[in-house]
Amino acid sequence: MAIEDDGDRYRAPALDKGLDILELLAATPDGLSQAEIAKALNRSPNEIYRMLDRLVRRDYVRRTPEDRYEITLKLFEMAHARPPMHRLISQATPVLRRFSLKAEQAVHLVVRDRNILVVVAQVDGPGYWNVSIRVGSRIGLVNTGSGHVFLAFATSEERALMLEAQGLSNPEAMPKGLETRLTQIAEQGYESMPSAQTPGVFNLSVPVFGPMGSVLAVITSPYTQRLDKYDAPNMQQALELIRVAGHELSRRAKE
Repeated sequence: MAIEDDGDRYRAPALDKGLDILELLAATPDGLSQAEIAKALNRSPNEIYRMLDRLVRRDYVRRTPEDRYEITLKLFEMAHARPPMHRLISQATPVLRRFSLKAEQAVHLVVRDRNILVVVAQVDGPGYWNVSIRVGSRIGLVNTGSGHVFLAFATSEERALMLEAQGLSNPEAMPKGLETRLTQIAEQGYESMPSAQTPGVFNLSVPVFGPMGSVLAVITSPYTQRLDKYDAPNMQQALELIRVAGHELSRRAKE
């Protein structure tokens, strides 16, 4: 007797068909005809027609005057029906707290709002002192770990817009070696750099990826070596912990 795969145990062929159509249309900027959709999905035109009819009636897809089909903004509207920032912060808070307790360091969450970087959540490290940044603070793009991560994982067009918003549209105004640094960050998946603002502090920064693969936010810990506690996690251990936090929050953001 064949063992049924867990991923196929609760199959819903009609739902899969509808999702296949939506994903196909989302990746096609000019829309597709019914025949083109059927061919791309290796299905008969009849079964595609019935599903397209339902998607059109529910406003997920629209039929153009040229008899082509294209995706509407309904899914976008649904995704934003609940304030996304509230959801992101609520998901991030327990992850940040867990990192703070294990690494014994402060940590904060940074988002990009209209090409401005803003701290939207922050957790202090345990103990009497730590280095932290106030919620609501705006931080630099080219001189912080968070900014480097956003730049490293941005498309060339997004990067140009981000730099232009910072008055750095002229390549000569870019810090020397930044392009090489961004390539390295993209390859290794994190930034670890001395703070440009506070001596003795290292910015440990990791991306939080959304469902489409773009960076939703960046988690950064302003790491400082503890001299009063010999068994406190060192910087390499803190880096591993913050990478775990980044993976965890990325997983939660995709749920």
